[in-house]
Amino acid sequence: MVISNAERVPPHRDAAAGDASTSASMTPAVFHIMLALADGDAHGYAIMRDVEQLSGGTMRLGPGTLYRSVQRMLVDGLIEERDIALDNEVDDDRRRYYRLTARGLLVARTEATRLAALVDAARARKLFSGTRRPGRPR
Repeated sequence: MVISNAERVPPHRDAAAGDASTSASMTPAVFHIMLALADGDAHGYAIMRDVEQLSGGTMRLGPGTLYRSVQRMLVDGLIEERDIALDNEVDDDRRRYYRLTARGLLVARTEATRLAALVDAARARKLFSGTRRPGRPR
């Protein structure tokens, strides 16, 4: 299974300047992967663990979802595959390490800002207090 190609950014997109319109079609899995990679480069299994931890266990990515999302993110120019392992890890030829691109960071920031605005609107309409868990009575 080929996960990436040498050239990942489609010709109609500028990876450096980016266009943040990807967030309109962003899945929760893609955003969680971007959150995991915002802390630094990681391989697939580390991304899956980080997503589970960041979501408090509510989001668990299976290998199929992870690698389909990773493939789409590579093609969209949101992430790139590293050529070598990280300095403090033993190089395993099967492990692929990923990092956010400049475009990926822009898209992640845009989506985080959009989500923060929605949370603010929900709080203003008393739909979400931020102190109780969704689905629990007051």
